[in-house]
Amino acid sequence: MKGKKRLQKSFVYGLLIALSLLFLLPFFWMVMTSLKGPEELSQFPPKLFPSKWHFENFSKAWNSQPFNLFLVNSLIVTALTTIGQIISSTLVAYGFARFKFKGRDFLFIILLATMMIPWDVTMIPQYMEFNLFGWINTLKALIVPSWFGSAFYIFLLRQFIMSIPKELDEAARIDGANVFQIYYKIYLPLVWPVIVLIAVFNILGSWNDYLGPLIFLNDQSKYTLTLGLAQFKGVHDVDTNGIMAVTFLISIVPLILFFLAQKKIVEGVQTTGLK
Repeated sequence: MKGKKRLQKSFVYGLLIALSLLFLLPFFWMVMTSLKGPEELSQFPPKLFPSKWHFENFSKAWNSQPFNLFLVNSLIVTALTTIGQIISSTLVAYGFARFKFKGRDFLFIILLATMMIPWDVTMIPQYMEFNLFGWINTLKALIVPSWFGSAFYIFLLRQFIMSIPKELDEAARIDGANVFQIYYKIYLPLVWPVIVLIAVFNILGSWNDYLGPLIFLNDQSKYTLTLGLAQFKGVHDVDTNGIMAVTFLISIVPLILFFLAQKKIVEGVQTTGLK
Protein backbone atom coordinates (compact mmCIF):
# COMPACT_ATOMS: atom_id res chain seq x y z
CA MET A 1 0.00 0.00 0.00
CA LYS A 2 2.83 2.39 0.80
CA GLY A 3 4.48 1.67 -2.54
CA LYS A 4 1.20 2.29 -4.36
CA LYS A 5 0.66 5.61 -2.57
CA ARG A 6 4.23 6.63 -3.29
CA LEU A 7 3.75 5.83 -6.97
CA GLN A 8 0.52 7.85 -7.10
CA LYS A 9 2.18 10.78 -5.37
CA SER A 10 5.12 10.66 -7.77
CA PHE A 11 2.74 10.62 -10.74
CA VAL A 12 0.81 13.63 -9.41
CA TYR A 13 3.98 15.59 -8.70
CA GLY A 14 5.37 14.72 -12.13
CA LEU A 15 2.15 15.87 -13.80
CA LEU A 16 2.14 19.13 -11.84
CA ILE A 17 5.79 19.81 -12.71
CA ALA A 18 5.08 19.16 -16.40
CA LEU A 19 2.11 21.53 -16.35
CA SER A 20 4.18 24.16 -14.52
CA LEU A 21 6.89 23.96 -17.17
CA LEU A 22 4.24 24.28 -19.86
CA PHE A 23 2.89 27.47 -18.31
CA LEU A 24 6.42 28.83 -17.77
CA LEU A 25 7.42 28.29 -21.40
CA PRO A 26 5.89 31.57 -22.73
CA PHE A 27 7.62 33.53 -19.97
CA PHE A 28 10.93 31.83 -20.72
CA TRP A 29 10.49 32.52 -24.44
CA MET A 30 9.81 36.20 -23.66
CA VAL A 31 13.04 36.50 -21.68
CA MET A 32 15.09 34.77 -24.37
CA THR A 33 13.55 36.93 -27.10
CA SER A 34 14.34 40.11 -25.19
CA LEU A 35 18.02 39.09 -25.13
CA LYS A 36 18.30 38.35 -28.87
CA GLY A 37 19.61 40.62 -31.57
CA PRO A 38 17.26 42.04 -34.24
CA GLU A 39 18.60 39.63 -36.87
CA GLU A 40 17.62 36.60 -34.79
CA LEU A 41 13.98 37.57 -34.32
CA SER A 42 12.94 36.47 -37.81
CA GLN A 43 15.32 33.54 -38.04
CA PHE A 44 13.84 30.23 -39.19
CA PRO A 45 13.89 27.78 -37.62
CA PRO A 46 13.81 29.88 -34.46
CA LYS A 47 16.51 29.40 -31.86
CA LEU A 48 15.62 29.09 -28.20
CA PHE A 49 18.80 30.70 -26.89
CA PRO A 50 20.40 33.79 -28.47
CA SER A 51 23.81 33.38 -30.07
CA LYS A 52 24.89 36.56 -28.29
CA TRP A 53 23.33 37.86 -25.11
CA HIS A 54 22.19 41.47 -25.61
CA PHE A 55 21.55 42.66 -22.06
CA GLU A 56 21.66 46.23 -23.30
CA ASN A 57 18.22 45.67 -24.84
CA PHE A 58 16.63 46.33 -21.45
CA SER A 59 18.23 49.75 -20.97
CA LYS A 60 17.62 50.72 -24.60
CA ALA A 61 13.97 49.77 -24.42
CA TRP A 62 13.43 51.50 -21.07
CA ASN A 63 15.13 54.72 -22.19
CA SER A 64 13.41 54.81 -25.58
CA GLN A 65 10.25 56.10 -23.85
CA PRO A 66 9.82 58.10 -20.61
CA PHE A 67 9.22 54.90 -18.66
CA ASN A 68 10.38 56.49 -15.41
CA LEU A 69 7.39 58.84 -15.66
CA PHE A 70 5.11 55.96 -16.65
CA LEU A 71 6.36 54.01 -13.62
CA VAL A 72 5.52 56.88 -11.27
CA ASN A 73 2.02 57.16 -12.75
CA SER A 74 1.45 53.42 -12.38
CA LEU A 75 2.66 53.47 -8.78
CA ILE A 76 0.35 56.38 -7.93
CA VAL A 77 -2.68 54.74 -9.51
CA THR A 78 -1.95 51.32 -8.01
CA ALA A 79 -1.29 52.63 -4.49
CA LEU A 80 -4.29 54.96 -4.30
CA THR A 81 -6.74 52.49 -5.85
CA THR A 82 -5.61 49.78 -3.44
CA ILE A 83 -6.01 52.04 -0.41
CA GLY A 84 -9.42 53.15 -1.67
CA GLN A 85 -10.65 49.61 -2.24
CA ILE A 86 -9.53 48.44 1.19
CA ILE A 87 -11.13 51.34 3.08
CA SER A 88 -14.42 51.44 1.16
CA SER A 89 -14.90 47.68 0.81
CA THR A 90 -14.21 46.94 4.48
CA LEU A 91 -16.64 49.62 5.62
CA VAL A 92 -19.45 48.45 3.33
CA ALA A 93 -18.85 44.77 4.12
CA TYR A 94 -18.89 45.52 7.85
CA GLY A 95 -22.22 47.30 7.45
CA PHE A 96 -23.80 44.44 5.49
CA ALA A 97 -22.50 41.80 7.90
CA ARG A 98 -23.24 43.40 11.26
CA PHE A 99 -26.05 45.95 10.89
CA LYS A 100 -29.69 45.06 10.45
CA PHE A 101 -31.67 47.63 8.46
CA LYS A 102 -34.65 47.60 6.15
CA GLY A 103 -33.82 46.32 2.68
CA ARG A 104 -30.36 45.09 3.64
CA ASP A 105 -30.63 41.74 1.85
CA PHE A 106 -32.24 43.34 -1.21
CA LEU A 107 -29.44 45.90 -1.47
CA PHE A 108 -26.84 43.15 -1.12
CA ILE A 109 -28.48 41.20 -3.96
CA ILE A 110 -28.36 44.32 -6.14
CA LEU A 111 -24.70 44.74 -5.21
CA LEU A 112 -23.93 41.16 -6.27
CA ALA A 113 -25.94 41.65 -9.47
CA THR A 114 -23.56 44.43 -10.52
CA MET A 115 -20.83 41.81 -10.91
CA MET A 116 -22.74 40.44 -13.91
CA ILE A 117 -22.54 43.79 -15.74
CA PRO A 118 -19.41 43.85 -17.91
CA TRP A 119 -17.22 46.94 -17.85
CA ASP A 120 -17.83 47.38 -21.58
CA VAL A 121 -21.46 48.32 -20.78
CA THR A 122 -20.55 51.03 -18.24
CA MET A 123 -17.55 52.32 -20.18
CA ILE A 124 -19.41 54.95 -22.24
CA PRO A 125 -21.55 56.27 -19.33
CA GLN A 126 -18.41 56.50 -17.19
CA TYR A 127 -16.59 58.42 -19.91
CA MET A 128 -19.48 60.88 -20.22
CA GLU A 129 -19.60 61.32 -16.45
CA PHE A 130 -15.86 61.83 -16.09
CA ASN A 131 -15.89 64.25 -19.02
CA LEU A 132 -18.59 66.26 -17.20
CA PHE A 133 -16.41 66.33 -14.08
CA GLY A 134 -13.34 67.33 -16.09
CA TRP A 135 -11.46 64.16 -15.17
CA ILE A 136 -10.58 63.02 -18.69
CA ASN A 137 -6.82 62.96 -19.23
CA THR A 138 -6.24 62.91 -15.48
CA LEU A 139 -5.44 60.08 -13.10
CA LYS A 140 -8.64 60.83 -11.16
CA ALA A 141 -10.64 58.80 -13.66
CA LEU A 142 -8.62 55.72 -12.68
CA ILE A 143 -8.40 56.39 -8.94
CA VAL A 144 -11.70 57.83 -7.71
CA PRO A 145 -14.01 54.89 -8.68
CA SER A 146 -12.01 52.56 -6.46
CA TRP A 147 -13.00 54.62 -3.40
CA PHE A 148 -16.60 53.44 -3.81
CA GLY A 149 -15.84 49.76 -3.27
CA SER A 150 -15.99 46.66 -5.42
CA ALA A 151 -18.83 44.15 -5.27
CA PHE A 152 -16.47 41.19 -5.38
CA TYR A 153 -14.25 42.49 -2.58
CA ILE A 154 -17.26 43.43 -0.45
CA PHE A 155 -18.63 39.92 -0.89
CA LEU A 156 -15.37 38.32 0.22
CA LEU A 157 -15.10 40.54 3.28
CA ARG A 158 -18.75 40.10 4.26
CA GLN A 159 -18.44 36.32 4.13
CA PHE A 160 -15.38 36.42 6.38
CA ILE A 161 -16.91 38.88 8.87
CA MET A 162 -20.04 36.74 9.18
CA SER A 163 -17.86 33.84 10.34
CA ILE A 164 -16.60 35.92 13.29
CA PRO A 165 -18.62 35.39 16.52
CA LYS A 166 -20.93 38.29 17.39
CA GLU A 167 -19.94 37.90 21.04
CA LEU A 168 -16.90 40.03 20.23
CA ASP A 169 -19.19 42.96 19.39
CA GLU A 170 -21.12 42.53 22.62
CA ALA A 171 -17.97 42.32 24.73
CA ALA A 172 -16.59 45.45 23.07
CA ARG A 173 -19.83 47.36 23.67
CA ILE A 174 -19.77 46.38 27.33
CA ASP A 175 -16.26 47.83 27.52
CA GLY A 176 -17.58 51.11 26.10
CA ALA A 177 -16.45 50.81 22.46
CA ASN A 178 -18.54 52.53 19.82
CA VAL A 179 -19.37 51.18 16.37
CA PHE A 180 -16.34 52.65 14.65
CA GLN A 181 -13.96 51.48 17.39
CA ILE A 182 -15.33 47.94 17.02
CA TYR A 183 -14.68 48.20 13.28
CA TYR A 184 -11.05 49.31 13.32
CA LYS A 185 -9.88 47.77 16.61
CA ILE A 186 -11.52 44.35 16.34
CA TYR A 187 -12.59 43.55 12.79
CA LEU A 188 -9.78 45.12 10.76
CA PRO A 189 -7.08 43.01 12.51
CA LEU A 190 -9.22 39.88 12.14
CA VAL A 191 -9.92 40.32 8.42
CA TRP A 192 -6.25 40.94 7.65
CA PRO A 193 -5.89 37.77 5.47
CA VAL A 194 -8.75 38.92 3.25
CA ILE A 195 -7.36 42.46 3.11
CA VAL A 196 -4.05 41.07 1.84
CA LEU A 197 -5.95 39.03 -0.74
CA ILE A 198 -7.87 42.11 -1.90
CA ALA A 199 -4.70 44.19 -2.01
CA VAL A 200 -2.92 41.63 -4.18
CA PHE A 201 -5.88 41.27 -6.55
CA ASN A 202 -6.25 45.03 -6.89
CA ILE A 203 -2.54 45.66 -7.35
CA LEU A 204 -2.36 43.07 -10.11
CA GLY A 205 -5.47 44.47 -11.79
CA SER A 206 -4.38 48.12 -11.60
CA TRP A 207 -0.78 47.40 -12.58
CA ASN A 208 -1.82 45.43 -15.68
CA ASP A 209 -4.82 47.59 -16.64
CA TYR A 210 -4.64 48.72 -20.24
CA LEU A 211 -8.18 49.51 -21.39
CA GLY A 212 -8.94 52.05 -18.63
CA PRO A 213 -5.85 54.23 -19.22
CA LEU A 214 -6.30 53.88 -22.98
CA ILE A 215 -9.81 55.35 -22.80
CA PHE A 216 -9.36 58.06 -20.17
CA LEU A 217 -5.78 59.25 -20.79
CA ASN A 218 -4.63 61.24 -23.83
CA ASP A 219 -1.47 63.06 -22.78
CA GLN A 220 1.72 61.00 -22.75
CA SER A 221 2.76 62.59 -19.45
CA LYS A 222 -0.20 60.77 -17.83
CA TYR A 223 0.49 57.36 -19.40
CA THR A 224 0.90 54.26 -17.27
CA LEU A 225 3.36 51.44 -17.99
CA THR A 226 0.88 49.44 -20.06
CA LEU A 227 0.20 52.39 -22.36
CA GLY A 228 3.92 53.03 -22.65
CA LEU A 229 4.42 49.41 -23.65
CA ALA A 230 1.90 49.84 -26.47
CA GLN A 231 4.05 52.59 -27.99
CA PHE A 232 6.48 49.96 -29.30
CA LYS A 233 3.83 48.85 -31.77
CA GLY A 234 3.87 51.24 -34.72
CA VAL A 235 1.82 51.44 -37.88
CA HIS A 236 4.37 49.73 -40.13
CA ASP A 237 6.61 47.82 -37.73
CA VAL A 238 6.78 46.35 -34.25
CA ASP A 239 9.77 46.63 -31.93
CA THR A 240 9.69 43.06 -30.69
CA ASN A 241 12.87 43.43 -28.62
CA GLY A 242 11.47 46.48 -26.86
CA ILE A 243 8.12 44.86 -26.17
CA MET A 244 9.67 41.73 -24.71
CA ALA A 245 12.26 43.60 -22.66
CA VAL A 246 9.81 46.06 -21.09
CA THR A 247 7.19 43.35 -20.59
CA PHE A 248 9.72 41.38 -18.57
CA LEU A 249 10.62 44.44 -16.48
CA ILE A 250 6.96 45.27 -15.86
CA SER A 251 6.14 41.69 -14.85
CA ILE A 252 8.81 41.62 -12.12
CA VAL A 253 6.65 43.53 -9.61
CA PRO A 254 3.54 41.28 -9.92
CA LEU A 255 5.68 38.15 -9.76
CA ILE A 256 7.48 39.23 -6.60
CA LEU A 257 4.21 40.36 -5.03
CA PHE A 258 2.49 37.06 -5.80
CA PHE A 259 5.29 34.90 -4.43
CA LEU A 260 5.50 36.97 -1.24
CA ALA A 261 1.74 36.90 -0.64
CA GLN A 262 0.77 33.49 -2.02
CA LYS A 263 0.32 32.03 1.47
CA LYS A 264 -2.04 34.86 2.44
CA ILE A 265 -3.89 34.49 -0.87
CA VAL A 266 -4.63 30.82 -0.22
CA GLU A 267 -5.56 31.56 3.39
CA GLY A 268 -7.88 34.38 2.33
CA VAL A 269 -9.64 32.26 -0.30
CA GLN A 270 -10.15 29.42 2.18
CA THR A 271 -11.45 31.55 5.04
CA THR A 272 -13.94 33.56 2.93
CA GLY A 273 -15.92 30.39 2.24
CA LEU A 274 -16.52 29.36 5.85
CA LYS A 275 -20.04 30.75 6.00
